[in-house]
Amino acid sequence: MRSIGSELRLARNRHGLSLRLVASQVAISPSQLSRVERGLAEHAELMMLARLAAVVGLDLVARAYPGTSPIRDSRHGQLLGRLRTRIHPGLGWATEVALPGHGDQRSWDAMVRGTNWRYGIEAEMNPIDGQALLRRIHLKQRDGDVTGVILLLPETRTTRQFRSEFAVLLATEFSIHPRRALACLAVGRDPGGNTLIVL
Repeated sequence: MRSIGSELRLARNRHGLSLRLVASQVAISPSQLSRVERGLAEHAELMMLARLAAVVGLDLVARAYPGTSPIRDSRHGQLLGRLRTRIHPGLGWATEVALPGHGDQRSWDAMVRGTNWRYGIEAEMNPIDGQALLRRIHLKQRDGDVTGVILLLPETRTTRQFRSEFAVLLATEFSIHPRRALACLAVGRDPGGNTLIVL
């Protein structure tokens, strides 16, 4: 906010515009504009900042970038819990496992570990876009230092539709049959490759 406020003040002064004139164009008080310019308006709305920028000849640009994992609801935790009960108790299990790269904010929803192997678990509650999901998984697998990936989906109509629509793509990417993968995990063995499990 301090940086944006400073740029607004510099542009306003450069064009010889008064606080009163600029504030009136955005329907705020001069004192409110002064607070914005000093970085004191902590809860300033994005649209108001964009209008202020336009009045003083600036463009305000906002973008969203992938960051930390989104907030998960209880259904997400329950889905992971259902898988957890199906694996051998001697295997390592952790949730929200950060990728190893310095500054990388991505994480696996969970990870299961054996003696010489580890699988990142990506739990998707509402799978829709198969290509986007696979791109995200490919990048995490590349950067995540894992043996393979377990894509975990809930047994829902959305999942059935998703699996039907992307059947060929999913079969290529997740070649280990889920029954085989679950049987291996139940006895503490490496599943043998990427697998898609529906629980």
